Amino acid sequence: MDDDIDRALDAVGPRLRALRRQRETTLAELSATTGISVSTLSRLESGTRRPNLELLLPLARAHGVTLDELVGAPPTGDPRIHLRPVSRHGMDMVPLTRRAGGIQAYKLVIPAGSRRRVPDPKTHEGYEWLYILNGRLRLVLGEKDLVLSPGEAAEFDTRVPHWFGAADTEPVEFLSLFGTQGERAHLRARPGARAAL
Repeated sequence: MDDDIDRALDAVGPRLRALRRQRETTLAELSATTGISVSTLSRLESGTRRPNLELLLPLARAHGVTLDELVGAPPTGDPRIHLRPVSRHGMDMVPLTRRAGGIQAYKLVIPAGSRRRVPDPKTHEGYEWLYILNGRLRLVLGEKDLVLSPGEAAEFDTRVPHWFGAADTEPVEFLSLFGTQGERAHLRARPGARAAL
């Protein structure tokens, strides 16, 4: 598994160079578009710097490709479906479901260095469930001001005023399940074997 990841990451540099040359873009122009320094872009393309999500997200956006295409990830699920990230409210959102109605699933990424915004809680119909993958998420929910870390989850009625953003300047990745009709997430677990006393 680690060899597969290393091979995929090693192939990113040549893909980045090919995409940039295809679009006849200079490193300086790409730097201006992405906010990534020319030297970092050069090291990424040459393979002397390992790519990370913080660098790959703006590069994928600038080149108009998905992260999967950028890293050469194998197709998963139905090969005819290509999920495309959307940027809204300072976040990159990847819809994980494509059907109307019911619970909708998203992966959200708040990029590193996002300015800490002043919370502006909103309300709307529905119910939301969040699960933090990486980073720390600040959740303002009614009178509560919480910070969630990786592995933590929150579940709330979206008619309660709520807002979320990065708790610090590090990137935050989290999953969101949202039901417009107020559907709640139901977790089921098999009873485990009791430990011998």
